[in-house]
Amino acid sequence: MRATPRRCAHRPLAGGLVVPYVTLIHNGHAAFGALDANKANTAFQRRLCQICGLPLAERCFLIVRPADVRKGCAPEPALHPECLPYTAGNCPMLNGSATHYRHSPILVRHPAGRTCTDPSCPCPPRTDETSAARNGSRADRYEAWMIHTRMYQLLLLPERPDVPYGISLDVPVLRKRVLRTAALSADQQRLMDVWNDLMNGP
Repeated sequence: MRATPRRCAHRPLAGGLVVPYVTLIHNGHAAFGALDANKANTAFQRRLCQICGLPLAERCFLIVRPADVRKGCAPEPALHPECLPYTAGNCPMLNGSATHYRHSPILVRHPAGRTCTDPSCPCPPRTDETSAARNGSRADRYEAWMIHTRMYQLLLLPERPDVPYGISLDVPVLRKRVLRTAALSADQQRLMDVWNDLMNGP
């Protein structure tokens, strides 16, 4: 487990891990991997780090998948350079320990990943198209792109200009870092092993 960044010293812990600023808290429990829409919106608008919740500095990182590149948009708030290694080291999807996205036979789910039986809960079930598309599929390739924070450009919904849906990738990129490669199928892994054997020789 990576050491907690100093910027995150004020953040609460769950299971020994820092609870990111944008993480959904449901009935007092952190739903790691689920975003709180209101906090994400605040992080976008105020240029806050999605992990520590503090204002971004001169440079920041965007977490990017191939699908995001095609859309030209990073769908999650940015991170401080100091918060990225902690996140990449402890998040199962970013460190490669998770090979598949969570599988749910029900694609209309509570954002915490389970049915909520509390009628007074302010976070009702929702249909999440992104979750539906990823449901049970193999993990994507993830990269971290560093940009100058002054190049930070929000992309807004035409019908709701007060709601950003991501950060533009159509800006100069200072550095790219691969966080994890895409998870391969069994056949793809066998072919990769054969290729590696041929390239490395006897």
